[in-house]
Amino acid sequence: MSAPLADLVAVDLALPRAVPAVLGMGAFLKNTVSVVADGRAWVSRDVGHTDTAAAIARMERLARDLPAALGVRPVAVARDLHPDFPSSRFAALLAEEWGVPVVPVQHHHAHVAAVAAEHGHDGPLLGLAFDGFGLGPGDEAWGGELLQVDAGRLERLGHLGLLLQPGGDVAAREPWRMGAAALHALGRGDEVVRRWAAYPAARLLPAIMTRGLNCPATSSAGRLFDAACGLLNVHPLAEFEGEAPMALEALATAPRVLEGGWAVGADGVLDLTPLLAALADCGDAAEGANLFHGTLAAAVADWVLTLRRHRPDLPRTVAFAGGCFYNKVLSADLAARLEARGLAVLRPRRLGPGDPAVSLGQAWAAACSPL
Repeated sequence: MSAPLADLVAVDLALPRAVPAVLGMGAFLKNTVSVVADGRAWVSRDVGHTDTAAAIARMERLARDLPAALGVRPVAVARDLHPDFPSSRFAALLAEEWGVPVVPVQHHHAHVAAVAAEHGHDGPLLGLAFDGFGLGPGDEAWGGELLQVDAGRLERLGHLGLLLQPGGDVAAREPWRMGAAALHALGRGDEVVRRWAAYPAARLLPAIMTRGLNCPATSSAGRLFDAACGLLNVHPLAEFEGEAPMALEALATAPRVLEGGWAVGADGVLDLTPLLAALADCGDAAEGANLFHGTLAAAVADWVLTLRRHRPDLPRTVAFAGGCFYNKVLSADLAARLEARGLAVLRPRRLGPGDPAVSLGQAWAAACSPL
């Protein structure tokens, strides 16, 4: 017997239109599951990170109990593009059990689709998806994306300039490593050992980055924030992912813009190496925090507007999605810049910008796709 619906659901909302019943299995971090059916969506309570047996068990129970409590039988199960997440593996099991297809949905596509669904936006929109990591369709590490999303369809218009991620996932908890990656990108890798002499791994990183050993390239906005923190010596070793960027945000009291601090390439890449170079030579963390936030907001606004000038057919509505948009300084500044140029900005409300919204976006995108 399934649990009462009120015990399972955190958010329910109206959708832009009626769709077939689909179950979305959510992300690896801050996992939720969602069901869309007819013209409504139901998003479960957050089970936490699916890196423990207890959290995985809660996710699996929810995935069975939520459709049962709603009295619907999903015609498809949507999952993250990453095949090895516990949510992805359980999606395959349920789909086989129910005799329905599995629909992989790219992580940032789901983020943007969730914002569209929440706002009742039915049609194409631009999406700025800024977070720590999401697997791209070519196994790339995405996380700083400018997308065009139309429910079930995704077009990647551009991304933040790539940085190496020395040591892989450990760099998310050791921002000094991303600072080292920024210096490497600037051709100043010989400064790494001197700057971070207290960390034994610093002696190895220049050679490791030169050889490309365990240094995946990433477009992640989260890792860009970490690079700024590393260069400014703000929590070079963090107790948890996001600690350093939150501290950097707290230091930003009067954001200012570095003229010439970025460039928008013909390939849609937003190059922020001039900003990183300025931060590398900035000796004051508060000054650097203001320079980083102000320049990033100005750069991203210019990025969106530049791409729209080249492609006037692109939508005038922009969704903010992904955990980096918990940053109120960036969100407010960027929204003001875009709205001043006549664009409409959709910001997450009931679900927030982070990963609890992913299951809704998965289910909505899959339900709007040919099944």
